[in-house]
Amino acid sequence: MSYESISVFDIFKIGIGPSSSHTLGPWRASLLFIANQKKQGRFDAIKKISVLLYGSLAKTGIGHGTDIAVLLGLCGENPVTFDVEKIDSTIAAINETQELKLNGERVLHFNPKAEVVFLMEESLPFHPNGMTFLVEYENGETLADTYYSIGGGFVVKEEKESLNLSTVQLPFPIDKSSDILHWCMKTGFSIAEVVMENELAWRSEAETKQGILAIWNVMKACIFRGAHREGILPGGLKVSRRAAALNKKLIKDGSYTNYDEWIACIQQGGMQFQYILDWVSCFALAVNEENASFSRVVTAPTNGAAGVIPAVLSYYIIFCNGNEDEKIIRFLLVASEIGCLFKKGATISAAMGGCQAEIGVSSAMAAAALCEALGGTPNQTLQAAEIAMEHHLGLTCDPVGGLVQIPCIERNTMGAIKAITAAQLALQGNPFDAKVSLDNVVKTMWQTAQDMNHKYKETSDGGLAINIPISLPEC
Repeated sequence: MSYESISVFDIFKIGIGPSSSHTLGPWRASLLFIANQKKQGRFDAIKKISVLLYGSLAKTGIGHGTDIAVLLGLCGENPVTFDVEKIDSTIAAINETQELKLNGERVLHFNPKAEVVFLMEESLPFHPNGMTFLVEYENGETLADTYYSIGGGFVVKEEKESLNLSTVQLPFPIDKSSDILHWCMKTGFSIAEVVMENELAWRSEAETKQGILAIWNVMKACIFRGAHREGILPGGLKVSRRAAALNKKLIKDGSYTNYDEWIACIQQGGMQFQYILDWVSCFALAVNEENASFSRVVTAPTNGAAGVIPAVLSYYIIFCNGNEDEKIIRFLLVASEIGCLFKKGATISAAMGGCQAEIGVSSAMAAAALCEALGGTPNQTLQAAEIAMEHHLGLTCDPVGGLVQIPCIERNTMGAIKAITAAQLALQGNPFDAKVSLDNVVKTMWQTAQDMNHKYKETSDGGLAINIPISLPEC
């Protein structure tokens, strides 16, 4: 039986906000399109390109910067390394000159307002996040090349390609949480150790650890940056940043010049419940305010839910003696495997499953990671993930104005707090008394996603998105 091999670096991707499905995915799709054209030897013959955005990509594409991502991808820019401070100037230059430098090599006439088309009333059958590149070649031939952004920055071309992202055969194949328990019982390994053994199928242990710490460094930088930036978020809703003000209030007279000194100041504030609660919220707000500002974040497992895992990991590091590289690595390994379970058994795309597929999944990932980090058994760890998702079931995705701001930013704080609570419940209970398994919840989440009205799946056609009186500027 074939199975899907997903690495920790498939779940955690470095990119640019505000959306993994609507920004990072289309960006990567554009890069894949260019790569395929080069592979087929047709790149140099391209005369004209247009991009059609369907379904959810069209309905909330402006708010998520889908058009911007497509342009930067066609220019050959890398979302991992591109200077976010140059986004505005790069797009402005394309609009002004009506020229696009394809892959940084060939200049084509390109009018973004005419060539990037938002098809609000059309959707492709395979997935709501579909996009097609229409190409005209010098010899008059044409091509329609379609890609799907299926959540978390994952991009596929056809259904068959989505069923097996990797041909790598893992020593411990995992499709369900019952598989995790099987391997843990058979080997005596913790969940983190099982996941690390699987990662060795791709690369050395040293390379995996180095890569995970690089992921954490991006998360860490995002938290610190977001906790010190004031102002109004872009997009027209005029949402004020709150993380910086909360940081100032909590840190009081603390003096610091870098992240490590900041953490030391936070630790000096004590261990009162309300104090810790406020800091967890601050960390989550900081990340998602940065995400909403087209800054660099890590999909965890998506951009819209990027703040949950960094916030819970920061809680573990600062308040639970978790500030060691090995502990951080194990935390993220466990979190990634829980994300894989939902990717395989349900969805991590809000356009397919609502916000339960984003905040719910990230909360489950964080809960499991924290539970094992605090000494939980494999059974307790999986129960923590189950508890966290159980109380996110049915959560809709209804971004006001199509922006990842209301209610998305606050939802990250709630997901983080639920994750901590779920971990504690699992640690203080007997998992063998539980009536609901993680596999039950994954199955239920997918059924809920299929039954959910399309209005509540990242279309901004329902929920808060239509009940909040707003007036956005014309795009």
